[in-house]
Amino acid sequence: MSQPVLVINPGSTSTKLAVFEGEKCLFSQTISHSAAELAPFHNIASQFDFRCRTIVKTLEEQHFDLKQLVAVVGRGGLLHPIPGGVYAVNEPMKDDLLSAEYGEHASNLGGLIADEIASGLGIPAFIADPVVVDELSDIARVSGHKLFRRISIFHALNQKAVAKRYSREHGHKYEDLSLIIAHMGGGVSVGFHDHGKVVDVNQTLSGEGPFSPQRSGTLPASDLAKLCFSGKYTEAQVQRMINGEGGLVSFMGTNDMRDVEKLYHQGDPTATLYYKAFIYQVGKAIGALAAAAHGRVDAILLTGGIAYGKDIVDGISEMCSFIAPVIAYPGEGEMEALAMAGYGALSGEVQVLEYRK
Repeated sequence: MSQPVLVINPGSTSTKLAVFEGEKCLFSQTISHSAAELAPFHNIASQFDFRCRTIVKTLEEQHFDLKQLVAVVGRGGLLHPIPGGVYAVNEPMKDDLLSAEYGEHASNLGGLIADEIASGLGIPAFIADPVVVDELSDIARVSGHKLFRRISIFHALNQKAVAKRYSREHGHKYEDLSLIIAHMGGGVSVGFHDHGKVVDVNQTLSGEGPFSPQRSGTLPASDLAKLCFSGKYTEAQVQRMINGEGGLVSFMGTNDMRDVEKLYHQGDPTATLYYKAFIYQVGKAIGALAAAAHGRVDAILLTGGIAYGKDIVDGISEMCSFIAPVIAYPGEGEMEALAMAGYGALSGEVQVLEYRK
């Protein structure tokens, strides 16, 4: 029987934690943090002690003995670009997470808290497939101007986990397959997995690819430039248009695709337009990557919370099934993916990588 592994996934207003024993989740909990609780902290790093104490207290309330743990795995944060894989938490990584050298996000706390708990127990701490996983081919990095370079920030953890799950279920190695994976959640990332590496993917965080519930995706560049210099908007307001107040929030005033789907089924013409436009844009992005793959695609995988929507899955399938079979893996499965990464590292099945500055 496998010994327990603790998984920690901090978000902006919550902290998810779970204890796994092999593939079995012993328990999981999402701890919500109110605005009042977070108000005293001037940045994400300053929340470290508070979140750490909250996690330990929650485990104690579950009557779980931390001494049973064999590893702690945290959600990887904003680091410098690195290949996919499992990384041991080390001092260079902690320095970059604490200083927010590459950006400030709640996920930066994942590795820090994992290390704090693990070091007190004398067990290893890991992160796995953070959003900054960068395996782009050189040609995919080229934009349309020398001052701009395409970068890789996407749902690496879930995309990689789904790719490996599909590979196992079909008796293949991930490294032997050509896959296109669309993660559809608060943001949308569509990636081309070429024999174990994500060689092309839209930068989902700040304005590239299909629109999503709260992100604009790609916008007309000239119109955006005119808006920026119109004097009507601050930089912060424009940034929110791109990430936070774009997509369905802009079109429909909601960041929940289920709201739009309900109106679509009621025959609402505005909801119908944007519902079908979402399907169209994701399908089109998949088609573009199929061209990048020279048409040699083993499967198209749809994942994320929006993949629970049958009509969306069917709509994308109708557009793209001529390329390859379309299979849905709804949800995110990030906690399970982190746990399995930890067990892989412990067993030696997965090479533990070293983060370097």
